[in-house]
Amino acid sequence: MNLRGFLVACGVAALATSSIYAQANLLNASIPEEIGMKTVEQLAADNDGPLPYGYIDDRDILWSKVVWEYVDLNEKINLPFYYPIDTNNISSSRRSLYDTLLRGIKSGEIVDVYDDSYFENKLTFQDIEGRLSRIDTSDAGYDLLNEGEMITDEYVDRTDLTSGDIAGLKIKGVWYFDKRQGELKYRLLGIAPVAPDVNFLNQGNAEEEVIPLFWIWYPGAREITHQMKVFNNKNSAFPISYDHLLNARRFVASIYREENIYGNRDVAEYIKGNALFQVLESDRLKENIRNKELDMWNY
Repeated sequence: MNLRGFLVACGVAALATSSIYAQANLLNASIPEEIGMKTVEQLAADNDGPLPYGYIDDRDILWSKVVWEYVDLNEKINLPFYYPIDTNNISSSRRSLYDTLLRGIKSGEIVDVYDDSYFENKLTFQDIEGRLSRIDTSDAGYDLLNEGEMITDEYVDRTDLTSGDIAGLKIKGVWYFDKRQGELKYRLLGIAPVAPDVNFLNQGNAEEEVIPLFWIWYPGAREITHQMKVFNNKNSAFPISYDHLLNARRFVASIYREENIYGNRDVAEYIKGNALFQVLESDRLKENIRNKELDMWNY
């Protein structure tokens, strides 16, 4: 087989494989209910799963650095993690990363959920629910209570955090130099959706402070993030999974903390009141990590 024939064969194979990742049986369905239903042969041949992490021996790690980063969902390149925010008018196979993680927690498929990025205090779904909603009594309801009367649901205001309220993501990972492979690598350890505090949401504050809602141990959530596909603007027949986007670092993030002798203090703690200098410090930390790989090859 010549080179041209080989490339054509590879292209056909890629198209055949991509059809599996798209809406299965879309063109062969006789009724809408058959869309997404795979045949027995397809299920047997479908080995779709997250690529397992390879084992890394501690003796092979020549250098490492743990960093915390903030992914701003207002950035254009980060929009695939944010949309869709309206889950009522779209297929259930498309969800934002926040909805995907929350669905996994609710169903019990994601169990390693914690209160902080050090993964010490575990949270249940009931604990998380309290952070996602606020229940208030209206002024008219308070008047009725003061008069000794019972109030109904019409006097109760409920505020819920939605996907549209998620401002960004906080991620924790480790950069390390693998001397066996001879290259600098990154491993994502934790991820946290960031949103305004629901207790102060829509209270007229000019700048609402954002906080992490919960931290998820990411290696235990890879099955969920792999199952949910992201819309591919260039080719809708070949969607990309959230797991691929995160592990390939197809996003823009700024370092807001690195492990250090000062108790892993944030950049904002030692550079206060100057956003420009904080960004420059974040870029400096990023360049230091990048230069480590070059320094390893200098004699």
